[in-house]
Amino acid sequence: MFLKFQNHFSTQFPFLQKAKILIAVSGGLDSMVLLDLISKMNVEFAVAHCNFQLRGDESNEDEHFVQSYCTSNSIKGFFQKFDTKQFAEDEKLSFQVAARKLRYEWFYELLATENFDFVLTAHHLDDQLETFLINLSRGTGLEGLCGIPSQNDKIIRPLLHFSRAEIETFAKENNLKWREDSSNASDKYVRNKIRHQLVPVLKELNPSFLDSFENTLQNLNQTQSLVDDASRMVYRKVVQDVDHQKIINLNELLQLPNYQAYLFQWLSPFGFSAWLDIYDLVNAQSGKQIFSEHFRLLKNRNTLIVETKSTEISSEYFIHEHQDELNFPLKLRLISVCEIGKSDAKTIFVDAEALKFPLQLRNWQEGDYFYPFGMNGKKKLSKFFKDEKFSIIDKEKAWLLCSDNQIVWLVGKRMDERFKVTENTQTILKIQLV
Repeated sequence: MFLKFQNHFSTQFPFLQKAKILIAVSGGLDSMVLLDLISKMNVEFAVAHCNFQLRGDESNEDEHFVQSYCTSNSIKGFFQKFDTKQFAEDEKLSFQVAARKLRYEWFYELLATENFDFVLTAHHLDDQLETFLINLSRGTGLEGLCGIPSQNDKIIRPLLHFSRAEIETFAKENNLKWREDSSNASDKYVRNKIRHQLVPVLKELNPSFLDSFENTLQNLNQTQSLVDDASRMVYRKVVQDVDHQKIINLNELLQLPNYQAYLFQWLSPFGFSAWLDIYDLVNAQSGKQIFSEHFRLLKNRNTLIVETKSTEISSEYFIHEHQDELNFPLKLRLISVCEIGKSDAKTIFVDAEALKFPLQLRNWQEGDYFYPFGMNGKKKLSKFFKDEKFSIIDKEKAWLLCSDNQIVWLVGKRMDERFKVTENTQTILKIQLV
């Protein structure tokens, strides 16, 4: 196995020969074999071990085992304890997801602080198969069937072409010691159930199943590359990236054969999964929206807009008397002037004596109304938005400057007739959106 690994390592990852490597070592069979293989190569490396404190004394014994190995072999080691249960509770994650998040965050921290170039993990071919079957059982697209990548940014997995059986044989032939994780024996977890109950049946049906699976995985990845290339070409025609938003032109999208496949390809990375609802959204009325954990998909006229889900609550900000500037959330400047100058969308002139301080800057609310400058009578803001063809995005971004809860200015759009300068005005205040 070593010669096979050495050849794979040098041909697939030649840049590692001169890199500073961090090896993720749990103390289990796979990571101890990876550590032994790397130690036989002429590369600079160190060990990183995570103690997630999820298995009581067992977790501490794993840590002690790796520490002892590093000491005996003069290997530099980094060791970190995590309060995984508390973190999982705080972040509302499963223990497995929480541990993975903590693990990789710490690895990237070590890369930065200790000047390592890459992290090596011991994922192998059987892990690939289990991940494939998990994704298949949950429902996924082509990308979800392509398995674990051999390299993902700074994370490299050099054992992905080696089976668990090969790894165990190598360990026994070389008298390696490792720790057994008792949780691996439990069928409480989906991965273990697949490993213990489903995979043996597949291997019994076809003794060369792992080889066949690896070939299939290679075919799927090649197909995914073709899909990605085609998707990128269409993406440039149909999607605009504007101010942290992705705007999908529905007129262009609906001309595509099987447009749903493109939506799936573009929206899956944002965590959307309610595909029937998403396809219905294409023909829904403007303003309808769907949410994933961190993003929303909004129907806005002839577009679908993907953007980060807002965590802001409706806020209000105050401008006190004699305050001549507001810097957040908008930059407003207030200046006393002797006469009216040129008004535009960003500049208004108001009767200062009609104002009651503090002025309030807030989002619009249902039921808001004002007296649009140049018009007779009052108008509901919702009706004004409709007449002016405000999109739902425009409405969400609208700010109102108010005096005693009366609208002075729909900022950047229209001031209120009640605060205009008249022949009786004594003091003029210029308010400018900078």
